[in-house]
Amino acid sequence: MKILITGSNGQLGNELSKIISTGTSEIGKISDNLRESEVIALDVERLDITNLKMVRKVLNREKPDVVINCAAATNVDGCETQKDFAFKVNTLGARNLAIVSEEIGAKLVQVSTDYVFSGATRETPFTEFDLTEPYSVYGKTKLEGEKYVRELCSKYFIVRTAWLYGYVGNNFVYTMRRLGEERDRLTVVNDQTGNPTNANDLAYHILKLIETEEYGVYHCTGKGECTWYDFAKKIMELSNINCEVVPCTSEEFKTAAKRPEYSSLDNMMLRCNVSDEMRNWEEAIETFIKNI
Repeated sequence: MKILITGSNGQLGNELSKIISTGTSEIGKISDNLRESEVIALDVERLDITNLKMVRKVLNREKPDVVINCAAATNVDGCETQKDFAFKVNTLGARNLAIVSEEIGAKLVQVSTDYVFSGATRETPFTEFDLTEPYSVYGKTKLEGEKYVRELCSKYFIVRTAWLYGYVGNNFVYTMRRLGEERDRLTVVNDQTGNPTNANDLAYHILKLIETEEYGVYHCTGKGECTWYDFAKKIMELSNINCEVVPCTSEEFKTAAKRPEYSSLDNMMLRCNVSDEMRNWEEAIETFIKNI
């Protein structure tokens, strides 16, 4: 199998390449078929997904069996002020990959987000078939990207994840650890609930999916849910950092982009089609912090 990964230098792209090269993830081993796959790992310098001509040229040259799109504009607040950039990457980038994947007969994995939901009056996790209602430019552009993939590609996996952290790049875990070392006290919102997700776990499940023809929309997040405040407290505890974490409301901690109040996802499609082996968020973060 030939697998092309866009945004390959990011958290998820890094984990995908590492798991394929080593043959194992923190959850378990991958198949021999995946282990023997040829990986074409391309970051923006070698493949700008917003450029349809470049996408067509590169994909026709490489002829991958699977395209995994890890490229995205993920700065949620930044997307509010850089709307055109967010639209180009998150929406048109997905469209371009969908068009060309269909032309060459490749499977396409489009990574999406829990922020396609608002969760304003929600108390139970969203399934893949619940109505979407994004608040932010980030959520809206990711949702429009999903729509293009559904319309333009017949062999797709749209994989929504949430609160992602991995061993490379910037994420909430590294930010909290850095701030905790610098300060005696941190204020973190306690009225937004979701699912912290380890990028290694997500990568493992994406690789399971691409060996199937079980196309559709999937949720893939860590099991269990918490608030950002709960998550920050756990990070400090596991890191042995003596920093007080104080809860606050979203109203008190203003951001450019409005976040969902409740965006926990139910991995129903995973359970039904390929089995859900995602770890509980507390187990996954404990392993992550031990490893770093």
